[in-house]
Amino acid sequence: MKAITASHYGDPDTLELTETDDPKVGPDSVLVRVRAAGVNPVDWKVVAGYLDPIMNVHFPLIPGWDVAGVVEAVGLDVPEFSVGDEVFGYVRKDEVQHGTYAELVAAPVRTLARKPAGLDWEQAAAVPLAGLTAYQCLDRIGVTRGDTVLVHAAAGGVGSFAVQIAVARGARVIGTASERNHDFLRSLGAEPVSYGDGLEDRVRAMAPDGITAAVDLIGDGAAQLSQRLMTDPSRVASIVDASVKETGGQHVWVRPDSGDLTALGRLIEDGKVKVFIERSLPLDQAAEAFRLSQTGQTRGKLVLTVG
Repeated sequence: MKAITASHYGDPDTLELTETDDPKVGPDSVLVRVRAAGVNPVDWKVVAGYLDPIMNVHFPLIPGWDVAGVVEAVGLDVPEFSVGDEVFGYVRKDEVQHGTYAELVAAPVRTLARKPAGLDWEQAAAVPLAGLTAYQCLDRIGVTRGDTVLVHAAAGGVGSFAVQIAVARGARVIGTASERNHDFLRSLGAEPVSYGDGLEDRVRAMAPDGITAAVDLIGDGAAQLSQRLMTDPSRVASIVDASVKETGGQHVWVRPDSGDLTALGRLIEDGKVKVFIERSLPLDQAAEAFRLSQTGQTRGKLVLTVG
């Protein structure tokens, strides 16, 4: 099969399109014919070696954890799926080597759900990691109807999902973003606020009684700023700042979860969550996708098309 591989840690130019062996399919896995693979910042961070302290990484490495495709074969103990099923998933395994930037990927069933019928392949591949991150952050801090939620970096891949899921739960959402993204946030149901100096005062003016929950997707003190605006510091979830735990907050590392992914798919099918694609590129342009991701300026998601 064709796959994007890296033979060692490095920058985006490390990536090559190569021919590799088809993956073996374990007893609780399925073989997925990949139609599209989502691109996330963690992918280039894996290739750059940033996750080496916490995960075993093996070379040659195929990056990528997001996938959408068709089940081509099933393992020995897989009642959940059949050949021909259309699926999407966050295929993170305990060790990193056989990722989704390939024509085929062996995916444990715990990482997959049925693809929402209304999504094309690129949209479906854009959902899993970012959508699950948002969903699990909001679950961790118990966001529900009546909450006032502050979402930092609300126009990005994870942020746009967090805004929509929180709105679907009946919360009021205030989202930080640059001026050029304010209309976009309004279209999602959020009240935009510019980040930067004076943010705390601007949020206080918008919510004089304070916020009740916050999602930090940017770091740089955003979690601590949020805690100063609320009475319960435990209701701050950060995906970038582990030190938030020292002040009572929640540090979230997204988990593969087929149940959560199925629930997210229902929100999409019900029209409550939309998927936004910044750009789709062919598999052999994975290095360019990494460079675009590294700018931190994309609205919505980057996707690689396969086949």
